[in-house]
Amino acid sequence: MGASASDIAAHTPATRDRYVDLLRVASLGTVIAGHWLMAAVSTDGIGNLLAVVPPLQVLTWALQVMPVFFFVGGFSHALSYRSLARRTDGPVYAAFLRARLRRLLRPTLVFVGVWTAAALAAQLLGGGGGRLSGAAFRLVTQPLWFIGIYLAMVALTPPLLTLHERYGWAAFGALAGAAAAVDLLRFAGGVPYAEFLNFAFVWLAVHQLGFLRADGRLRRPGALAAAGLAGAVALVAYGPYPLSMVGMPGEKVSNMAPPTLALLAHGIWLVGAVELLRAPVGAWLDRPGVWRGVVAANGVAMTAFLWHLTAMLAVYAAQLGLGIALPEPAGAAWWAQVPVRFLAAAALTCVLVAVFRRFEAPVTGSAGSASSGAGPGSGPRAALGTALCLLGVLGLSTTGLGGLLEGHSATLIALPVTAPAAIGMALGGWLLVERSGTSRRVRLRG
Repeated sequence: MGASASDIAAHTPATRDRYVDLLRVASLGTVIAGHWLMAAVSTDGIGNLLAVVPPLQVLTWALQVMPVFFFVGGFSHALSYRSLARRTDGPVYAAFLRARLRRLLRPTLVFVGVWTAAALAAQLLGGGGGRLSGAAFRLVTQPLWFIGIYLAMVALTPPLLTLHERYGWAAFGALAGAAAAVDLLRFAGGVPYAEFLNFAFVWLAVHQLGFLRADGRLRRPGALAAAGLAGAVALVAYGPYPLSMVGMPGEKVSNMAPPTLALLAHGIWLVGAVELLRAPVGAWLDRPGVWRGVVAANGVAMTAFLWHLTAMLAVYAAQLGLGIALPEPAGAAWWAQVPVRFLAAAALTCVLVAVFRRFEAPVTGSAGSASSGAGPGSGPRAALGTALCLLGVLGLSTTGLGGLLEGHSATLIALPVTAPAAIGMALGGWLLVERSGTSRRVRLRG
């Protein structure tokens, strides 16, 4: 049985960076609240509040905090990989991938399995083709894009960490420059599919900032925030970039899908901003009660993220089931219901977390060893498995779970993919990653 949040909090080493743990929880919590707010559900389907009320798009400059999560990921990945390398004899790449992916993919695949069963049952019973149910089956998998991108960051951590250790800020600059070059090819050159390269360059540049923080090299966060904010403002004001830092329905250009240089500038400003708060918030985190709350939230953060849209959709379904009319989005009655919907969605998310949190719990091995999979060929096998998981999760975020029996497909970059194929890739990749550790066990030093 795993240690409780109180036990973990009580034994936290003095060297742990508690602020990073808070940023991880706060960023996911902000995303969850943003999704609950933006969902403009009516009898006509599920829309986006920011499209209904365009002036609210400026709020995304503070609430689009996914760059903060990826920044924190870079910091954590650097520390985790270096720690494993110090403690392990032999190659560590497969062990690193498997350790990071287990906690990420186990709850994700359970979530996908439950929703796939629900989608199949609804379709077989003839209830999956309604306007609201169809929109729900599309919507519920969309946030999985974040997990796909995160998988790529995990897989690329070792080589990018090596570049960081050799070139420092220049490695970040190269990624940022590549993102700018991609946008130039996209908007000035009209090169087809070039924009999709920025799924890598933009998010990996933010991830690289986490490496710099791990080495104490973000020494002027105020200047970083000012430069990022000024850059984002200039790009939106004078370039082809929209105001919203999240995707809007029907937009010809989105800052999110694929990411743009404007989103990278936005990420830079957010990183600088949260670093400015590091000292005052760090003192607050020294309070035992506050720290216990952060530890407890970190233990279930991924589960809450996966299931929060399910909770929101259930609240709307209950409202319809009770005969309570859905008011026009953004109207006075709609805004009056927001606090009630939030409280109900939060309560139901807590119930879902209680049911599914066990799948997020870390998988522990035998004392004194780690199944690292460092034997011949295990590293490539783990990398291939990660790539398949990445493509499967991204594909599923694109296709949704509607029309499973009709072969409904969507385009992932330039290739059509169906939901069953995406699920198959994710499961197959998971098995490859798990089997990458069966060749032999690697002893840990000490």
